Amino acid sequence: MSDFKQQLPQMNYFKEEDILHLLISEEPESASIEISPNVTAELNAAGELIGVEILNASNYIRDFILESVQGKLLNLVRSEVL
Repeated sequence: MSDFKQQLPQMNYFKEEDILHLLISEEPESASIEISPNVTAELNAAGELIGVEILNASNYIRDFILESVQGKLLNLVRSEVL
């Protein structure tokens, strides 16, 4: 069996828990900071970002995409009016 190692960053979705985890580094987590409700930044001992965890990920991603698309559409409409 070959030693397959995924490249970083690595994203994993845990469907039953609805958690999205982005792994940037495999260093041990020393601390975490809540960036916003349901979003936590994971830090190494030097305070560098090594991961991000998003709870209720399906709602968070849906809302993020909707806001992004609505903002871009609004900018397009504004540029056509000017």
